[in-house]
Amino acid sequence: MARPTTRPALALLLVAAAVLAGAGAARGFYLPGVAPADFRKKDPLAVKVNQLSSIKTQLPYSYYSLPFCRPGTIVDSAENLGEVLRGDRIENSLYVFEMMEPKLCQIVCKIAPNQDEARDLKEKIDDEYRINMILDNLPLVVPIKRLDQEAPTVYQQGVHVGVKGQYAGSKEEKHFIHNHFTFLVKYHKDANTDIARIVAFEVKPYSIKHEYDGDWKGNGTPLKTCDPHSRRLVVDSDSPQEVEANKEIIFTYDVNFEESPIKWASRWDTYLLMADDQIHWFSIVNSLMIVLFLSGMVAMIMLRTLYRDISKYNQLEDQEDAQEETGWKLVHGDVFRPPVNADLLCVYVGTGVQFFGMLLVTLLFAILGLLSPSNRGGLMTAMLLLWVFMGLFAGYSSSRLYKMFKGSEWKNVTIKTALMFPGIVFAIFFVLNALIWGEKSSGAVPFTTMFALVLLWFGISVPLVFVGSYIGFKKPAMEDPVRTNKIPRAIPEQPWYMNPVVSVLIGGILPFGAVFIELFFILTSIWLHQFYYIFGFLFLVFVILILTCAEITIVLCYFQLCGEDYQWWWRSYLTAGSSALYLFLYATFYFFTKLEITKTVSGVLYFGYMLIASYAFFVLTGTIGFYACFWFTRLIYSSVKID
Repeated sequence: MARPTTRPALALLLVAAAVLAGAGAARGFYLPGVAPADFRKKDPLAVKVNQLSSIKTQLPYSYYSLPFCRPGTIVDSAENLGEVLRGDRIENSLYVFEMMEPKLCQIVCKIAPNQDEARDLKEKIDDEYRINMILDNLPLVVPIKRLDQEAPTVYQQGVHVGVKGQYAGSKEEKHFIHNHFTFLVKYHKDANTDIARIVAFEVKPYSIKHEYDGDWKGNGTPLKTCDPHSRRLVVDSDSPQEVEANKEIIFTYDVNFEESPIKWASRWDTYLLMADDQIHWFSIVNSLMIVLFLSGMVAMIMLRTLYRDISKYNQLEDQEDAQEETGWKLVHGDVFRPPVNADLLCVYVGTGVQFFGMLLVTLLFAILGLLSPSNRGGLMTAMLLLWVFMGLFAGYSSSRLYKMFKGSEWKNVTIKTALMFPGIVFAIFFVLNALIWGEKSSGAVPFTTMFALVLLWFGISVPLVFVGSYIGFKKPAMEDPVRTNKIPRAIPEQPWYMNPVVSVLIGGILPFGAVFIELFFILTSIWLHQFYYIFGFLFLVFVILILTCAEITIVLCYFQLCGEDYQWWWRSYLTAGSSALYLFLYATFYFFTKLEITKTVSGVLYFGYMLIASYAFFVLTGTIGFYACFWFTRLIYSSVKID
């Protein structure tokens, strides 16, 4: 059973603004936020243990929830908000090395798991759980050689608890535990001094049934199966250690040190270049070229068509047949008529602005290297805090739009802007967290952190939304380029392809097409526990997403106005926002084709989190589409002469 892992995250959050992307005090100026640690020969190296993780269940557990060797006192490392939300639980361990001092056949401890503990170990082996360790802020990795000798080595994050297999001549499947680790610590040495810095932390796991003569004398017991004096070392798992109730398991390790040419500043490059990057770059560039080509065509058609329309309308003014005008100019008296549920539209536009601001600043921080992967939880902490502070812009944009609609209940709109989107997301998150608690997983967010999140929301975000709304509502309302008629004009029957449902569904395809290649890599990094650190390309994709959302909405809005349908407000939001539907459908496809999730709770977690992501994507893309169409309609109606 997992130990409760609550900790006073509240105190951390109260100073969160000061450590926006921070996870520790930096000594000197280092962009990633983590200063290098210098070691001399025989300096102690403490290995920390993190959560047990599985790509099959997506439910992390505390390392000491399994009957592994425990120190006398378990000390939790300080965690930031992002780490707590990710399920990281970093604790001390009995694995302690000395710098540049190789050790062989070191005994950690001996255990004899009871019935429940043995069952728990077997379950974790079935679910392919991995042990995660950290040395000098570097995660433990298992190097895996590819069949192609020239291909670079692939690194698997974390080491499996054990494996399933059969004894020779038997068909019965047994569970074998990895009880011997051969660690390799690579270091980069300064040429002038004897100071070294750690640049890699690797391991090869083995399962071996250790044997010893006589009585157990603690960690000094000589082992028959691993004895450096008689040159008996663990190099294979030919006689593996089976997991059985009340049977002894002896945990041992070797540690070797190797000098490396890799410098400390480049030590993360090995982990970050894990994917087959040629396919990655080719796919993204190919996607961008297609989208840019389509965008160019769209922009060219729009400019030529509009220029001809505006010239024709302005010439008609001087002719007698001016009354026989057709197309979008006919609806000039209704095009700026406030839509139904105008207050709700203002709320969603404000929320979209908040989300857009958060993403933009986060990506800029990431490109500058301020959110390095060595800064665990930094990305999530930064996103949460930026979301809170962007409440100012959410309030401002929603109240400006609401005042243009001549609304008077600005406080109601402000309250909805501050509470609606975060409230829905928090409700889903709360239900998912309750399910994780039910599974006794360390991924469950502690009550103190939940309270801190609510405090951030109501203590900072809500007041900032009100401040923004107050500033926005005090400003004079935006003037419409044309007068609105008192009596609404009848909308003629539209062709089937201009049906709202059809045009909205068509509109979402292009923005989704701009991001779906990148989406595959993002989903893989989240659900298959791989590193993701190509924020430069992600920023480029974000820019392309903005362009495609804007252009497809403008094109469909133009066709809609040409059909004398002036109800464009909500349509423009939904046209770009419908790409979120394709995102959720793609996430469903990814679940059934790429993931091996079998537990019901894990499936519910996946779809719950992807629902939140899709909802956020809807708000973001919808707002981009709305503002593009808003700018477009104001531009064209201010360009023609109206009587």
